[in-house]
Amino acid sequence: MTTTTLAYRLGEPDWEQRYPVLIGTDTVIGAVFRWHRDWLTLTSEGEHNLGRPEQGRRGVPKAAALAAAGQVAAEYAAGRITAMTLADVTAAVPVLDGPVPLLHPRMPQSPRNIEAAEKVAASQALFRWKPYTGFPGSDNPQWQECELCGWQGPRYWSHQRGRNGELPSTHRHPASEEFGAPAGCVGDAKVRELIAAYQQ
Repeated sequence: MTTTTLAYRLGEPDWEQRYPVLIGTDTVIGAVFRWHRDWLTLTSEGEHNLGRPEQGRRGVPKAAALAAAGQVAAEYAAGRITAMTLADVTAAVPVLDGPVPLLHPRMPQSPRNIEAAEKVAASQALFRWKPYTGFPGSDNPQWQECELCGWQGPRYWSHQRGRNGELPSTHRHPASEEFGAPAGCVGDAKVRELIAAYQQ
């Protein structure tokens, strides 16, 4: 078997935006995902960082995910990795069962990351968000719960924060409808009433 004859495709991404890599009917051979600007693979041999796409190529689109999936397919075709189950490559929906770490396990415990995570945690508390996972940086999803309406799902800090010193839009609570959240939560007036920062 060679990579030229091995057809592969991407499955639907999980809440962490990890795309399963599939061959045949539904055989899972790994997953690919973006962490900040790098692309990583998850296979039977663990995680492997492929680095950033070549200069001039965007790192976000599905084309970059497909290129990373090609690496997984090549490893499988060469016999260096084995098939997995979908559960092996899918991030489980987090459940609160104790204290939430400040940082995502993949985030280095650097002073800069700790300071940023502490600021984000303070803002999340102020705007009535309960994180279920450690802070993964601005451009990676973090599972959160809206304390106003109870909605849970992935949120990106880059989508939640205010801009240029302004408060975040009340319509960011809990989200746009991108992940199935009801737009506007409990409504603009109620968000303003329940969050003290909007009353100042």
